[in-house]
Amino acid sequence: MGLLSEILGGLANSALGGRADTRPGGGARSPLLMALLPIVLSMLSQRGQSSDGGGGPAGAGGLSGGLGDLLSRLTQRGYGPQAASWVGTGANAPLPSGAIDEVFDAHELQQMAHQAGVSRDDMRSGLSELLPDVIDHLTPGGAVPDADSLSASVDDYLRRLS
Repeated sequence: MGLLSEILGGLANSALGGRADTRPGGGARSPLLMALLPIVLSMLSQRGQSSDGGGGPAGAGGLSGGLGDLLSRLTQRGYGPQAASWVGTGANAPLPSGAIDEVFDAHELQQMAHQAGVSRDDMRSGLSELLPDVIDHLTPGGAVPDADSLSASVDDYLRRLS
């Protein structure tokens, strides 16, 4: 549960008011980020079995390889420096505008938005905001965790959310 404790201690705390959100419309960001967090965690923990949209959390972006698949996609689409900054121990580089549309196809974004009960635009902005921090927390010390550890942590967190 160590990895998820870090996520909960950081992301959930800030989303629940641990730090002021000074962006325009920022007050609405907290519920959005909390709605997206389980989707993002499921996607990164290799819970998606295929990209064909088949049932349950498998629709969470269609990443069959979870975190590793996402990091590969980011690198292949020219966002390797940003992804490396999230995995590394330094500051997290932000994704440029439009990057989410290059990393995820329209069907994947629609699937995730539907699962979270948000618009595709909200899904895009939420992913841009969550991915750097979540991946940073999931890769302590600059190392990608093994799939079993990551899945066990995410399963425990999702059970507690229910």
